[in-house]
Amino acid sequence: MAHDFYAFLDRMKYIKRWQLMRSVREENIMEHSQQVALFAHALSVINNKIFGGNVNAEKAVLYAVYHECSEVMTGDMPTPIKYFNNSIRGAYKSIEERAGEKLLSTLPEELRGEISKSLQPDENSAEYAVMKAADRLAAYVKCLEELRCGNSEFAKAKKSIEKDLHERKMPEVEYFMENFIDSFRLSLDELEGI
Repeated sequence: MAHDFYAFLDRMKYIKRWQLMRSVREENIMEHSQQVALFAHALSVINNKIFGGNVNAEKAVLYAVYHECSEVMTGDMPTPIKYFNNSIRGAYKSIEERAGEKLLSTLPEELRGEISKSLQPDENSAEYAVMKAADRLAAYVKCLEELRCGNSEFAKAKKSIEKDLHERKMPEVEYFMENFIDSFRLSLDELEGI
């Protein structure tokens, strides 16, 4: 019997993000998840090495890898709609959970328990908080990219996401913003010092 789990996840490359906005460069949830995984790892390492924390970096990275998987069944719901009010937020959360359960059902039974730990993370954990911050950082970097290309469509989103990042009061996020974000505003030649 064939199992469809990884074929479903491979379809992440077809799910577009930022559907309500004109983008200079389209982005899909597969590439977004990879970027969130990198940022989750960075935030975990910063938390642990700079601020003496104890975040399990591998768990945060796995949360990031799997954080958009349900969207292969639901599509990407634009953030302003998803968080419009508590009723819609709750309904969408329920749909995401059902999609995650359906995805898990496409795995052999003996693998489900292990994969479900990443697909259905502990939302009260430090690793989940790091992953959520990394997700917002990725959105912020997307805004910077679009603005650098002259697309003012992302100006309001940039402001809103930046405010959200600071309101999280996470020292690892502030450290990342202070030490790494400016480089995302540079061209390749500028990065190489040419």
